[in-house]
Amino acid sequence: MLTAPEVNMTPLVPILLVLLGAISSTVLGFFLPRRTLTLINLGLLVASLVSMAVLWANPVAAFGGGLLADHAALGMGMIIVVGSLMTLLISLDTAWRARVSFPEFDALLMYAITGCLLIAFSGDLIVMLIGLEIMSLSGYVLATLQDSRRAEEAGLKYFLLGSAGSAILIYGLALVYGATGSFNYGVIAEKIGTVNALVPTNTGILVAGALLLLAGFAFKVALAPFHQWTPDVYSGAPTSVSLFLSTVVKVAAFAGMLRVFGGALADAPMWASVLQILVAATLVIGNFAALYQTNFKRLMAYSAIAHTGFLAMCILGTPEMGGAALAYYLLIYTVTTAAVLAIIAALQRSEKGFDIGDMRGLFYRQPAYAVALALCLASLAGLPPLAGFFGKLMAFQAAFNNGYRWLAVLAALTSVASLVYYLKPAMLMFMPDRTPAREYAHGVRPATTFTVGAAIAATVLLGLLPNLWYGLVGRPDIWQRLTGQ
Repeated sequence: MLTAPEVNMTPLVPILLVLLGAISSTVLGFFLPRRTLTLINLGLLVASLVSMAVLWANPVAAFGGGLLADHAALGMGMIIVVGSLMTLLISLDTAWRARVSFPEFDALLMYAITGCLLIAFSGDLIVMLIGLEIMSLSGYVLATLQDSRRAEEAGLKYFLLGSAGSAILIYGLALVYGATGSFNYGVIAEKIGTVNALVPTNTGILVAGALLLLAGFAFKVALAPFHQWTPDVYSGAPTSVSLFLSTVVKVAAFAGMLRVFGGALADAPMWASVLQILVAATLVIGNFAALYQTNFKRLMAYSAIAHTGFLAMCILGTPEMGGAALAYYLLIYTVTTAAVLAIIAALQRSEKGFDIGDMRGLFYRQPAYAVALALCLASLAGLPPLAGFFGKLMAFQAAFNNGYRWLAVLAALTSVASLVYYLKPAMLMFMPDRTPAREYAHGVRPATTFTVGAAIAATVLLGLLPNLWYGLVGRPDIWQRLTGQ
């Protein structure tokens, strides 16, 4: 006899608040100016963040375990909302110059955030897939919103390669279901964890499914060799969209990856061996390709690829150590990368961004932004005592303590390369500029200034007092129940 699923709307509240913003932007866009809609959406995102803080004291699940508002989901959800708030704040100052200052931008952004939260809160593969597709479809359109050939090319590449990645992921999902008979993370983990629970034929199907899922997620997070779309899309899309794709979308994809490989498929064979090879390739390609970039947005694209390698090392750790390291690293990466791209969006004369040489003498024209940019680049490079140092240290420890010592050593060596491409623009900003005065975008940018200031404060404070965030997400019991059981 069929039983009615457990219906509890409480875990849905953070997601529904964001969805309300998406629907409001769609409907009210005919009547209200875009700036008013953005302020409404900012309020709804803050309300969503508050609702997650309230749920932290009493985590719940609903719909038969299909939706999980546990500590892992809430921690990742908070990072997603923080990155989204920064994106919207920056767009208040820069959307008009990027020619995306219309209600559809806010509507698509809020739909994408809804999908991101669904991934983080997912308790089974179907909910994760729905969230992934909502996020991806919105992202494809966001990349093309600007009326330019560069944006259209970026969106088309993103769509074509993203569709292939989604198809691979769906096929892997089907194979995992065929091997285990369930989409639920907890049931999958239980069947795989039981000794000899799967017949040899099903084991082969499970391995194939896990590897296809890994390939699908590798595209979403930009692991080599599935990273080819990243430089073109990040440099061709409007800078505020590049910010969103490189931070919020990456956080959501890693949240899904952690649920699947740190929970449901944690005991499945083969995927960890393949992932360590992908991580090694990503670390080498991302860091060394960034050395040869002259356009700053493309440099940040390869920087994002390199950080994907560091972040993926957390997946190779135990759930208790790797999950906590991933949550800490993702927050630091989000705020620092968002601050860097916010400064570029505020100062660039066109959406092509700065050439690195154009940053010479920035300190003498925009001293506050130059100092903030230098601090963020130093944090991304992993210099102490900034928060980026502890993020990388925790990622190294997660992989090293779980037996991936050679990978931790490789990551430390490739970090040396990152010092070169991060510190080069940082030094240029403080060098006197003997060329004629460079023209940067001018005007009052209160939202961007506030966002950058908050990001710098977080980067310094979490570097000096890392337990302000790690104390919340570092408890082992949070990451022991990634499947909800």
